[in-house]
Amino acid sequence: MENNYKKAYFAGGCFWGLEDLMRKQNGVVDTEAGYTGGSRENPTYENHEGHAEALEVVYDPALTSYKNLLDFFFQIHNPTTKNRQGNDIGTSYRSAIFYQSVEEKKEAEDFVKIVNESGRWKGPVVTTLEPFTKFYKAEEYHQDYLIKNPGGYTCHAIYFDSYLK
Repeated sequence: MENNYKKAYFAGGCFWGLEDLMRKQNGVVDTEAGYTGGSRENPTYENHEGHAEALEVVYDPALTSYKNLLDFFFQIHNPTTKNRQGNDIGTSYRSAIFYQSVEEKKEAEDFVKIVNESGRWKGPVVTTLEPFTKFYKAEEYHQDYLIKNPGGYTCHAIYFDSYLK
């Protein structure tokens, strides 16, 4: 990857809203909507059972950190609703972090603890920590969806300030 960029993988409901907010973060250089976490090869929007609608985030570690991305991830979706964000229901819409190393898993575990201890949400975090396997890019019409369709559906918003303050 150019310039020592890194990738991170998150799922938190429909990938449209997640992408729209995450792309604007300092240090994020690219995002792709897609599918991960399931066993089906070459999933499609119509056939991706087992996979989560997810986001691949390419970031510059000189400008941001994995911890900062985790912080923002937990600000923009409800991590306490199992297999649901807003009107989107099912395992495709689960809250999940797809870790690529022991270090990422530990950072995610530590951050879940921070979120739970914050008391900001009424219930405990149900975000799953899953080993990353393979990411499949979603169809082109899903990429940058809310830029292409201003006013389109999203269940994401910035609900809280940083957990790190």
